[in-house]
Amino acid sequence: MLIVPDNQRWKRFTISGVVFIVLMLMIKFNSTIGTTMDAVFQSLFTSQRFENIGWFHALMTLISFLASPKLDLLWVLIIAIVLWLRNYRIPAVWAICTIIGGDVIGTLVKHFVKRARPAQHLAADDGYSFPSGHTLGLFLVAGILFLVVIPIIQKAAVRTICQLLLIFAIFFLAVSRVYLYAHWPVDTIAAMVLAYAWLQVAEWLYVAWAPKLRELKIFSNSIY
Repeated sequence: MLIVPDNQRWKRFTISGVVFIVLMLMIKFNSTIGTTMDAVFQSLFTSQRFENIGWFHALMTLISFLASPKLDLLWVLIIAIVLWLRNYRIPAVWAICTIIGGDVIGTLVKHFVKRARPAQHLAADDGYSFPSGHTLGLFLVAGILFLVVIPIIQKAAVRTICQLLLIFAIFFLAVSRVYLYAHWPVDTIAAMVLAYAWLQVAEWLYVAWAPKLRELKIFSNSIY
């Protein structure tokens, strides 16, 4: 089984869930701590010295585009098709359900908090700001790759390189969303925490339901 039982999973879910709720309530009720965190981190990545570097702006824009929520769904669909064709049918279905479930949760939270985006945001970045949908989606894509794709790769060196690239991708995406004034820094941090918490639930669901799905004819020969 690609995702195995883990007694520590609910502990990780509880910790990450509590951290997310604290961040959410701080933003919902305009806590001074939250606004201070935003001001400090935003100043690091939106200074004039970065805006004057053409290639940096182009890179941030490209990363942000490639990790848009719609493209995150596309990447997971491609991953699921590849898994399905290689007879990893249960992981394929799990991957799609994980990204959709995460997007639904993120949307519900956005409409609960109703945080406005930074004043300088682009017109294309509409809707509410908390949490960052881009960051949430890419974190889930990375989680899916970590859990059900990278373990299939035989060469340890390749697995390590893929893992490092995914970590860097998440970091630079979070930076790009702040740099482009699409989100406040706490929006991206909270999105990663929320995605991590949801992944704990998704992993538990996989462990619980994968053996039962194998009883269905369509999944009877699936590797899981």
